[in-house]
Amino acid sequence: MGLLDNMKAKLGPAREKVSDLAQRHGGQIGQGLDRAAKVVDEKTKGKYRDKIHAGTDKAKEAVDRLAHQGGDAGPGTGPGAGPEGRGGGEPGAGPRTPPPPTS
Repeated sequence: MGLLDNMKAKLGPAREKVSDLAQRHGGQIGQGLDRAAKVVDEKTKGKYRDKIHAGTDKAKEAVDRLAHQGGDAGPGTGPGAGPEGRGGGEPGAGPRTPPPPTS
């Protein structure tokens, strides 16, 4: 386990920097992903539209998870950890808030 612990210690600062960048530039990253998806969709003439959009959504969710985890990489920050960063919205709209409870 010494090697794994050593790797985690060295990657900690990088994780914090990536998280900070995702927080500050998440909207721009989302817009770039949307533009890239549009270009690829046009080049493939819509043949892979569903797969392209699914991949774009997953990439946006990953950016949102990075932005929300900050320096904490403990439990609850991995895939499927919760509703943070999931849902619709306009590209570049910033952090998403969960919908209000329905009665």
